[in-house]
Parts: sequence; C-alpha cells; structure tokens
Amino acid sequence: MLFPFAEYWWFYAAFLLFVLFMLALDLGVFNRKAHVVSFKEAAVWSAVWVTLALTFCVGFYYYSVGKFGTEIGATLALEFLTGYVIEYSLSIDNIFVFVLVFSYFGIPPKYKHRVLFYGILGALIFRAIFIALGSALMQFHWIIYVFGAFLIITGIKMFFSGTEEIEPEKNFMIRTFKKFMPVTHEINGKDFFLRKEGVLYATPLFIALLFLEMTDIIFAVDSVPAIFAITKEPLIVFTSNIFAILGLRSMYFMLAGVIHKFHLIRYGLAIVLVFVGLKMVWLNDAFGGKFPVTWSLAIIGGTIGTSIVASLIFPAKEPANLVSSPPHAEELSESSEER
Repeated sequence: MLFPFAEYWWFYAAFLLFVLFMLALDLGVFNRKAHVVSFKEAAVWSAVWVTLALTFCVGFYYYSVGKFGTEIGATLALEFLTGYVIEYSLSIDNIFVFVLVFSYFGIPPKYKHRVLFYGILGALIFRAIFIALGSALMQFHWIIYVFGAFLIITGIKMFFSGTEEIEPEKNFMIRTFKKFMPVTHEINGKDFFLRKEGVLYATPLFIALLFLEMTDIIFAVDSVPAIFAITKEPLIVFTSNIFAILGLRSMYFMLAGVIHKFHLIRYGLAIVLVFVGLKMVWLNDAFGGKFPVTWSLAIIGGTIGTSIVASLIFPAKEPANLVSSPPHAEELSESSEER
C-alpha cells in the first residue's frame, strides 16, 4: 500500500473538509431557497464537479510522480480516472431509481434537490464505511475472488433481468420504520417531519430519502468492489468514489427527463460489472498480476459509450412505464395508521 492511512490521515481529513465545504456552499448559498433546478444550472454544476475531479487527478498525478516516479505516478492517476469513470457510470443506475421514487411519492420538483442533498450526504458516510471494510477484507487474497465472482453474477443478472417495479411500501426498512413512527402523505414544504395534534409524522420527503439511502447501500455493494478491481489503494477508491457521488445530483437533474431514452445502458453496465469481475478472478493473474489500466479505461468507457449511442440509434418501441399506478405516500400513510 503506497498511501497508508497512518501516514496520510491528514489528506483524508483535508479532503473531507473540502467535501463538507462544497456541500455547505451548495446548500447554504446556491440552493438556500427551494427551487426547481433547471437543465442549465444542472449542466453548470455537472461541469464543476467533473472539472474538480479532473483537477484532483492532475494534482494527484504530479504528487505521485514526485514521490514514486513517472511510471508509478501515471499508473496511479489512471487508476483514479478509471475508478471515477466506473463509479460515475454505475451512478446512472441510481438516476433510474431517483426518477421512480420521486414519481412514486409525488415529490414536488422544487424539493427534489433537498432530498438528494441529504441522500448524497448519507451515501458519502455509507461509502466511507464500505471502503474501510473492503480495504480490510482485501488484505485476504481469497476475498478478491469472492468479490470478483459476486460482480460477475450481479452483471449477468442485470443483463438478463427485466425492469422491476419500485414498491417502497414493501421495503423491510420502511416497514420497520413505520412501526416506530407514523407516516403522513401530506407534504409540509421542505420539512422531513410534520407535527399534528402533538404527534410527530414522517413526510413523503423523509420516506423518499430513507428509501434512497437503502438503495444506495445496495448499489455500494456493487460499485465499491468494482473499484477495488482497478486499484488496491483505499485512498484512490475513496476519492474517486466521493467525486462521482458529488456529481450525482446534478447528473440527475440533467438526465431525469431523458433517462428513459438510454434503455440499453443497463446492458453496458452489466458488461462492465462482468468485466471488472473477470479482472479480479482471472485477468489480473493472466497479465502477471495487473491487467493494464489503460485497457481497462478504454474497455469501460467504450462499453458505456456504445450502449448510450446504441440507445439513441435503436430507440425503445414504447416509453418505459416507470411507475405502475403510483400510490404516492398514501398507501404508506394508511398502513401506518392501521398499525
């Protein structure tokens, strides 16, 4: 490990302070008032997050070259870039879920940014935990094959599975939550909770947030091992993952209205998962312990790009039915009142 935590704890601390500063700037300054995020605003923020990630990559390259030499420095920078591309690509799956959940609960457009902001904040915490656990487990060589096999199986299932309906009322965590707190279908502005007649209720905004957090944990089970297939450096896994998550909200507001057009993207994502799984269980060993990172970046970028272009050339015959008879939060509220 080239960047042991005991030696680079200051970097993790500085990076987290930077992330918290950017989030505070986002919510406290640019989005202090609830409003509908326009495509132009989302595009600007997307450009900002991507530029920050690429700037970090360049800075990381020069630092690594100065400390480890040109060859190792270039490899480390490419590992960061490849990990960022993987995570950013897999984030497209999150956008499909965002669209479904917001539609399901009838969340007003001007409050979507608030839900996503706290959803991303929670995702950062959970990803940090997953990466720490993954880093510890990766010290055991056999776990590499376990992660690799898991990614291959997940990719195959994604490739052959159809579009599944989102049914939050059947989610275990939400059903458990309702046993301790009643839920209302009323949206009380931007508040996550509402007090009525002395009783505290969770609003649809909080239930949507809770569901998004649960689904992100599921996505993290795929994405974190996928980046560990590219690099064994937790610092690279952590930073590439965080940068991709930070840009997820703006990417959602850019693509939410047209995401249904990329109906073949899940096949590209499935192939990527199978590929990184094969890297872990076979390709790395076949190439003397390390599959060329430049080839990985080209294969992953080419696969995702091809699936996007193919979606536009061969559009879906019928618009995807994102939500079947959406009950919004009323079913959740009714079942909460019945307990």
